[in-house]
Amino acid sequence: QVQLVESGGGLVQAGGSLRLSCAASGRTFSLYAMGWFRQAPGKEREFVAGISWNGISTYEDSVKGRFTISRDKSKNTLYLQMTSLKPEDTAVYYCGADRAAYGTGSRGGGYGYWGQGTQVTVSS
Repeated sequence: QVQLVESGGGLVQAGGSLRLSCAASGRTFSLYAMGWFRQAPGKEREFVAGISWNGISTYEDSVKGRFTISRDKSKNTLYLQMTSLKPEDTAVYYCGADRAAYGTGSRGGGYGYWGQGTQVTVSS
């Protein structure tokens, strides 16, 4: 079994920063791709960023240059550092894990495990 727990969300003014964390347990963390997704009210869940099992990152166009995905394999933890936040970044952010080992972490990857989400609200 895989368990994912997100933390770090909150309320921040436009232009501010937040760092989200996702603690993973249940399997060998280092062998699986991980990613961040978000869902705003009235919108579908969308891919934000992913990182492959060997550290290659992929980003959705709207967050390139502002968000950074990383992982600390010694702590089984995934991070999303968010800077220059905009009101349109407001959403529930979810951590996801690939179903199979050695994944690429791309938006088309086979993400099948999810955390409960953490709310990020950016005021104007």
